Amino acid sequence: MSHSQNPHEVLKHVFGYDEFRDQQLDIISDLIDGRDAMVLMPTGGGKSLCYQIPSLIRPGTGVVISPLIALMQDQVNTLIEQGVNAAFLNSSLTRVEQRDIELQFLQGNLDILYVAPERLMTDSTLALFRQSQIALFAIDEAHCVSQWGHDFRADYLRLAILAEEFPQVPRIALTATADRRTRNEISERLTLQQAQHYITSFDRPNIRYQIREKENSKNRLLQFIQKDHEGDAGIVYCLSRNKVNELAQWLKEKGIDALPYHAGLTQGVRASNQSRFLKEDSVVIVATIAFGMGIDKPDVRFVAHMDLPKSMEAYYQETGRAGRDGEPADAWMVYGLQDVIQLRKMMEGSAANETFKRVEQQKLETFLGFCEATTCRRQIILRYFEEKAEPCGNCDNCQSPPITWDATEAARKALSCVYRTGQRFGVSHVVDVLMGKATDKVTQHGHHAVSTFGIGQNLDQNVWRSLFRQLVAMGYLKIDFDRFGVLVLDEKSRAVLKGDESLHLRFEEKKKAGRKQQGNFKQRKEAIYEGEDEKLWQALRRLRKNLSDENNVPPYTIFHDATLMEMVELKPVKLDEFSDLHGVGDKKLDSYGDQFIELIYSHVVGE
Repeated sequence: MSHSQNPHEVLKHVFGYDEFRDQQLDIISDLIDGRDAMVLMPTGGGKSLCYQIPSLIRPGTGVVISPLIALMQDQVNTLIEQGVNAAFLNSSLTRVEQRDIELQFLQGNLDILYVAPERLMTDSTLALFRQSQIALFAIDEAHCVSQWGHDFRADYLRLAILAEEFPQVPRIALTATADRRTRNEISERLTLQQAQHYITSFDRPNIRYQIREKENSKNRLLQFIQKDHEGDAGIVYCLSRNKVNELAQWLKEKGIDALPYHAGLTQGVRASNQSRFLKEDSVVIVATIAFGMGIDKPDVRFVAHMDLPKSMEAYYQETGRAGRDGEPADAWMVYGLQDVIQLRKMMEGSAANETFKRVEQQKLETFLGFCEATTCRRQIILRYFEEKAEPCGNCDNCQSPPITWDATEAARKALSCVYRTGQRFGVSHVVDVLMGKATDKVTQHGHHAVSTFGIGQNLDQNVWRSLFRQLVAMGYLKIDFDRFGVLVLDEKSRAVLKGDESLHLRFEEKKKAGRKQQGNFKQRKEAIYEGEDEKLWQALRRLRKNLSDENNVPPYTIFHDATLMEMVELKPVKLDEFSDLHGVGDKKLDSYGDQFIELIYSHVVGE
């Protein structure tokens, strides 16, 4: 496909957008001029345009290294819809299909080729590359190269060979989440020390963060979906495969179109469930974290966590799959102390070295602190990634500030009780002693006779459990996993015990039902499309669905919801008006313009 040398023209005519965002143009210019780049841009920030446009402008084929087969398929479908000659090489192809794509590549007939990292490293693929003209190499999900990252893939370590083998070809590494340590590691391992670093804001202002304590979690999730997200696409993450299966089944029985996804399902079931999620409007995927890296679906309206993620990076990456289209979306989570114990057990039992385990533990501590915090969630996330922000006014803590209390006295009682019972018991036992409950275990160990027995009857059990969780989160107490979750005092607790430090903590009260939430996507749609407009909205969605079925691609590769919304608002009835809509490039104008205009026109005349 021959294109103008002007990035703005390619942006408009191929991708249907009028202007670049943030640093996109600088990154594109660097690559066009043959320079390397390292790009950190949040999910939905427009990373793919940074390498797709230079691939179309520079001579040769842009080669994109991507770790996920499903994502390649998705991106190639989208590009073909936009009139770009794109293809992929991975294990899902037959030998004949593979040969055909290799031939197209050798003849210079492809604009962009997607390749899996393990495929790239084979002698035959490297030989193929040496015989072809390559416009650039784009290494997507570059955090996979980092052993400190949360998705380490050994195949990525070998990608440094690209710098040696193809020194004249510019390279770009892209990721959505990486702290400073991970960024340095990416630069080093991919020999990108000379590359310009582009770090755009981590802020995702359209996402509302909400975190709850684990209590009646399944019903809370159901209420959240029914109240705020009926008919919306969403992702629900669980820690175990069993929990995924059970929850998906339970939601299905409650009338939610839910499907499971985890590594224990057959390849066919996984592929079919993922395909339904991508192609249909209101499917909810219940998954382990095996699902989602590189999911390009723009209209995921919520991501829910039924268990605690293990770090801020993992949480940010997973919640970032919501609201990629920039429309309002929710990141909803429930967690409890059991999650912490389970995650720490998993970390302790892993084959990683001690330093790595220690870093993992620290990351979990930091993330727990985020959950227990009483201040703006978004501020804490951005501070973690070394960015400053004002309170967002949109998260649960901003909209309904948690009650805090002077917990100094209670914390001293709690820490003393851990000490008096010999630092040999878990939370439940210590709480029983504080509450003065003479259980068999308490009397058997003589703890009904210690000075801290019954000194905590002024607070209820939930408050004590929350207090212990916060003391663990803040590092005053440690959990000893070798002894089944025993609480142990940390050196840091000394100042509180001696009265040199005071503590103000979150006070967990029973949440009042029915608090008014900020208008979500569904409410916005309802507000815009009352009466006649509602009919047009539904008619446009039906047309999009029919076209997507005919072409066997997900509906959003035809047009995003946001583009359909613009059609309802602006009602374009001429091709030049239609071409001004966001996301309408030349190929889409050609392929679909007439059908959508005809529908809008008949609607306007009908009115």
